[in-house]
Amino acid sequence: MNHLLRVPALAGRAFSSSARTLRNRVPENQKIFQADNGLPVHLKGGTLDAVLYRATMTITMAGTCYSLYWLFTASMPQKKP
Repeated sequence: MNHLLRVPALAGRAFSSSARTLRNRVPENQKIFQADNGLPVHLKGGTLDAVLYRATMTITMAGTCYSLYWLFTASMPQKKP
């Protein structure tokens, strides 16, 4: 019972804004993503964004080719021996 009486105090301490300070990084990111440097927005994040984009495109193209291969294979009639 004593533990239940302390729950509001502990919850207030855990979720209070004075427990931790968070830095607002939105203005920094706005400068990066709104810069007119000719890059598309999905590549403005740097090298990691470029690697993730290329990996996603590679997986997408491989999956498309694989599914087209099996559609083509399924559309061919089987030869009877």
